[in-house]
Amino acid sequence: MPHCTPEDLGLAALREPLGPDAAEHLAGCASCTDEVGRLRRAVDVLTVPELAEPTAPVAPPPALWAGIAAATGVSSAPRPQVVAASAPPAGPVPDAPPVPLAPLPPERSAPRPVAAGPVAPQPPVAPVVPLRPRRSRLLLAAAAALVVGLGIGAGAVALSGREDAGVAVAAAQLDPLAGSDATGTASVVEREDGTRVLRVELAADAPAEGYYEAWLLTESVSGLVPLGVVRAGTEEFELPPGIDIGEYPVVDVSVEPLDGDPAHSGESVARGLLES
Repeated sequence: MPHCTPEDLGLAALREPLGPDAAEHLAGCASCTDEVGRLRRAVDVLTVPELAEPTAPVAPPPALWAGIAAATGVSSAPRPQVVAASAPPAGPVPDAPPVPLAPLPPERSAPRPVAAGPVAPQPPVAPVVPLRPRRSRLLLAAAAALVVGLGIGAGAVALSGREDAGVAVAAAQLDPLAGSDATGTASVVEREDGTRVLRVELAADAPAEGYYEAWLLTESVSGLVPLGVVRAGTEEFELPPGIDIGEYPVVDVSVEPLDGDPAHSGESVARGLLES
């Protein structure tokens, strides 16, 4: 059976339903599952407020054009006033009067004579068929995740809006680590459809830099499974199929910098041991 298409991988990363063939392949293919995990982590990072909020435009650094010219062989350079104009204004931008256009030469401004006689009929314009809005938005989101998230690492998307409360099969108290006041609880919940989620309730101030991420660790801290971005409040993460919480019983919350490195930063703020 062929691997999942990029479109199916993007939809799976957004937790959209797949066709039966793609879903069956994804359930048994480690390569496609890893790729979906990397895309899910990208989607997680895109939900971090520091990345989602629009910011003012930033002027390009002076060395940018030099690098472009060196790579392309172009000898010219933009005028200094053009570069300065690209910088964001310090205050409100006043309305600028329109710049008058230079008049065209007479031979170009004069209208062309129209030949007498019947006008040949134009071919009909093909009708515009609109894309399905929902699917096009999903594909755009998946494309954004592909651009931002290739190579970031595996992860999971926080779930929301599900009514199936499930049954708790393990729980942990999250205790603050040295230098942190973060606390909370974690529980593994099994739902009616057989899926399991990790429910994290975190009480912590927003980090000064970066974001919080949830992990499952072995007791010896020799292995870890990234789950996704976590914020103060309650978050739920669907556990990867086949994950053994007996092997990964430690719930860890870390502060991760916005550097694109999928590895654990080593800066944990809270941790707890799941017990059945």
